[in-house]
Amino acid sequence: MAVGKTKPLAIIDIGSNSVRLVVYAGAQRIPAPIFNEKVLAGLGRSVGDTGAIAAENWDRALAALRRFKLLLKHMGVTQVRTLATAAVRDAANGAEFCAEIERIGLDCRVITAEEEAWLAGEGVLSAMPGADGIVGDLGGGSLELVPVRAGSAGRGTSLPLGVLRAGTGAAAEKRAAEMLRAALTDSGLAQRGAGRPFYMVGGSWRALARADMIATGFPLPVVQGYRMAPARAAELRRLAASKDPRTVKAIAPARLATTPVAAMLLSLLVDQLQPSDLVVSSFGIREGLLYSTLKGAARRRDPLIEGARDAGGADRRFGEHGDILDRWIAPLFDDEPAARRIRLAACLLADVAWQASPDFRADRGVEMALHGNWVGVTAPERVLIAQALSSSFGRDRLPDASLAQLCTPAELHRAEQWGAAIRLAQRLSGGVGSVLQDTRLEVADGAVVLAVPKKQAALASEPVLKRLERVAAALGCAAEVRAG
Repeated sequence: MAVGKTKPLAIIDIGSNSVRLVVYAGAQRIPAPIFNEKVLAGLGRSVGDTGAIAAENWDRALAALRRFKLLLKHMGVTQVRTLATAAVRDAANGAEFCAEIERIGLDCRVITAEEEAWLAGEGVLSAMPGADGIVGDLGGGSLELVPVRAGSAGRGTSLPLGVLRAGTGAAAEKRAAEMLRAALTDSGLAQRGAGRPFYMVGGSWRALARADMIATGFPLPVVQGYRMAPARAAELRRLAASKDPRTVKAIAPARLATTPVAAMLLSLLVDQLQPSDLVVSSFGIREGLLYSTLKGAARRRDPLIEGARDAGGADRRFGEHGDILDRWIAPLFDDEPAARRIRLAACLLADVAWQASPDFRADRGVEMALHGNWVGVTAPERVLIAQALSSSFGRDRLPDASLAQLCTPAELHRAEQWGAAIRLAQRLSGGVGSVLQDTRLEVADGAVVLAVPKKQAALASEPVLKRLERVAAALGCAAEVRAG
């Protein structure tokens, strides 16, 4: 059942590089961003050299905040959290800047370095509940490192090594390496990071991930959850310096300018931590702030399933249906828990395209699966959901054959089977859950059996029988209808 809806709420994140407004609404466990705007104000650009926020950056940031305040008034959003991080925290004129923000009508809280690290860890856990390693949040003014394990973020550390402050050249790299080595040793993170994933948070590292996707021809350009081998860190340094036209076209100039420093810092961290994987997270302190307010059972809810249930619920025709649909087709499959989870997500999204033209329903389902704002899901799992939804709308093959490279043939075939079973259920029931509750699907004596009450035998029409035969053929079985 759907649980825990939130009223729209806004978080304004005043960072060293950007000032961003995000408005969230929807499921309590995983509220969706319904508005997102950033201004690259560069507040931290001068702090390392002069110790203060420069007038030009000051004015740009305040202009953005005035706009945000007016937008929120027009949107009717009354819950607003305004956070300031390293640039404002470290600047000699930071308190004066906060006073200007208060005069705009925003209640600004300057978070400590320890809070910033912890919230970054919470953000990664919100998107990836099983995260087990070290989180690195790279901003303009600072780099936060924090361990995550067993659903909790530990005590982190903060270093003045943001992309606007770390510097370039051999001397800057040597200084950064020494600072990292000392911090990792003193905090004990060096030992805790070895052989475990390193989770990359921050826009400059996401830009590096996009560059890697372009360079490797990765077929699904979704940054959240993107994985790289640690050895890619050295190649990313070369990519950041290459000014590849494809990268220049895909990444904003201001963000592209920070990638050489981001790549240098990532390479140093890989050398010292020796992680097993590099995993990109689009979730950071904003999402961590939301997640940190949840308690007990709400924190333990699966973000993929909650997100799919919320998205599917907006479009379904006849009330709660996805969970019933999954239970109805489940007797046909001996799926492992991880696969059952992906099958359930596909069932929850099974009604997302019914309003589209019949010729485009498969396209709508595939688009939703591949490019929806999901977390807690890998790229191959996105492809499996897309395959199931495509098959459920009568199209067996994905529109881009390169996507199939992310999964095994057996995995794709199973997703096709899920889709065929969903397609049968939708034809039989007309999208109404009560029909599925009155009927039963099972495998018996080498046949896929559709059992219907005798008084409702007319439900098993010729079109239904054709879809039943399709499911049975996909499973290598005969098809049978039993009324009684």
